[in-house]
Amino acid sequence: MTAPKVALRRARPEEAAALAEISGRAFDSDLALGVAPGPGGPPGYASTEWQARMMGAGRYHALTIDEALAGGALVFDMGGGHLELGRLFLDPAWHRRGIGKQAMALLFAAYPQAQRWTLDTPTWNRRTRAFYEALGFLAVGEKREVGGPDLVLYERRVSPSRGRAGPAGASR
Repeated sequence: MTAPKVALRRARPEEAAALAEISGRAFDSDLALGVAPGPGGPPGYASTEWQARMMGAGRYHALTIDEALAGGALVFDMGGGHLELGRLFLDPAWHRRGIGKQAMALLFAAYPQAQRWTLDTPTWNRRTRAFYEALGFLAVGEKREVGGPDLVLYERRVSPSRGRAGPAGASR
């Protein structure tokens, strides 16, 4: 059996509804697994309109597996080599197969200019926290979302000369 071919490409507006469905399943899986305190997800997670709007607000990538749409990633260029991972999601049918790590490797390769990646994830979500920590992200703080969950702030610094992750506090 051959390994699935994981790829990233620019998301297309006509995929907004399908991406909203996949995102809904991905974030709702936290509740199904018993790790979420209640139903729901980040703002617009299951909204077609939100997905379409984000395609114009950031760099919205479609994640494909064997050329079939399987998830998405939203990246914001904050300037000065700082990129924010605004969202990453994968259809639950593909969870725990290394696809997320492959997707992140593709994102890192797609942005060789990145010196610093940041993201946030709910404090209660041990699954996503472990995932990002395994990729070299370090917790650098917490914040409270108005009407939302407490979030852990993560950072991953990249050495521009080698493209490797370094300690969050490392100087360049």
